[in-house]
Amino acid sequence: MFQLGNTEMSRSVAKENAPCSKGNMLHSAQEEMQALGKMRVEKLQAWFGKTEIIKGVSLSVAERKVTAIIGPSGCGKSTFIRCLNRMHEVVPKAYVAGKVFLDGVDIYERQVDPVKIRSRVGMVFQRPNPFPRMSIQENVLAGLKLNGVKVSHPDELVEKVLEQAALWSEVKDILKRSGASLSGGQQQRLCIARALALEPEVLLMDEPCSALDPIATSRIEELIHNIGKICTIVIVTHNMQQAARVSHSTAFFYMGELIEFNDTDILFTKPGKQQTEDYITGRFG
Repeated sequence: MFQLGNTEMSRSVAKENAPCSKGNMLHSAQEEMQALGKMRVEKLQAWFGKTEIIKGVSLSVAERKVTAIIGPSGCGKSTFIRCLNRMHEVVPKAYVAGKVFLDGVDIYERQVDPVKIRSRVGMVFQRPNPFPRMSIQENVLAGLKLNGVKVSHPDELVEKVLEQAALWSEVKDILKRSGASLSGGQQQRLCIARALALEPEVLLMDEPCSALDPIATSRIEELIHNIGKICTIVIVTHNMQQAARVSHSTAFFYMGELIEFNDTDILFTKPGKQQTEDYITGRFG
């Protein structure tokens, strides 16, 4: 379903062979993230009515990597990722300024169809939201039907994406049961499978583990690690340990501003900004 193209192979080789001295390690990491961007955000602003939530954020999301967004409650994390697939604009009196590029095309250009963007940039929400009146199988196929996509071999597709979501072995004998009959962790993986059925190039995850127990959280984190090999992932999380475990790069937001964005290991061990250090060491937030 997802193929590694020659362009990405060339990028990977270049990244592995590029020299990176200790003195310019921070600068090099930031350059690499910009060069490998699947999505690029430039001076993004977002409002709810007259209240500015995102204040001129610019960053680049690396292709087939996991990018984590951290920061205290109310800092704009969820609003930011909703801007990445044009979901913010569906809220009354919400609007956006700036640019968001997907493969070099600004998704906010007038001629761009937001429905097509949302099929390319999927979303998994904080709380699992399977359709209660649909079976497990119907839930998997729901996004395709809503987008008018005809599936020639639905059974094969259902098995494929449930395998990708690490759920097939648990539900293969109960596919006709309601999706709402599953446990919380299983429901979240079902929602991930539903998103994967559309073959998204980018998957946005808004605190997907916040309502789950530690065991279910571990399964989702393992799933993120596996999906991240075939799909670009942006995850919002309040759990800094989780960000450190699952992500390649991390962005720290505060009061609607991007304070720091860097390789995850660097940001958590050698933060470049005092605000970042204060947050990750628990001094505020």
